[in-house]
Amino acid sequence: MASVSRLARRKDASRWPRMSSSFWAVLLLTALLLLYCGQLAAGTCEIVTLDRDSSQPRRTIARQTARCACKKGQIAGTTRARPACVDAGIVRKKQWCEMVPCLEDEGCDLLVNRSGWTCTQPGGRVKTTTLPTFPSGQKWELIP
Repeated sequence: MASVSRLARRKDASRWPRMSSSFWAVLLLTALLLLYCGQLAAGTCEIVTLDRDSSQPRRTIARQTARCACKKGQIAGTTRARPACVDAGIVRKKQWCEMVPCLEDEGCDLLVNRSGWTCTQPGGRVKTTTLPTFPSGQKWELIP
């Protein structure tokens, strides 16, 4: 009974409910997890949207949007047919095949005007990837 009366007399006694340290640790970790969930780790990408259009015979048009958190000197690109962070110099030089955009068994070729690349499968099927064109005067903006 002495401990109860001592707490009752203390003016700086906490009015917070008494919880175990494990409870507070779990609460803190949960809050940190909620804050972290919306962020990507540096050097990683995730696909945000993927649209396929098969309305034309023998042709499928696929558009995907990726969100990337690239490190300094990198930019969002494609590696092994997946979004990835690649060296920004590849984009500046338009040497798209240097980022290894095709699967292992496919061959990569630049388009004549360097607006994209083709991936040719052993059976002869060709997948063409083109990049968006900008109005006159605009270019890809690389943020250092």
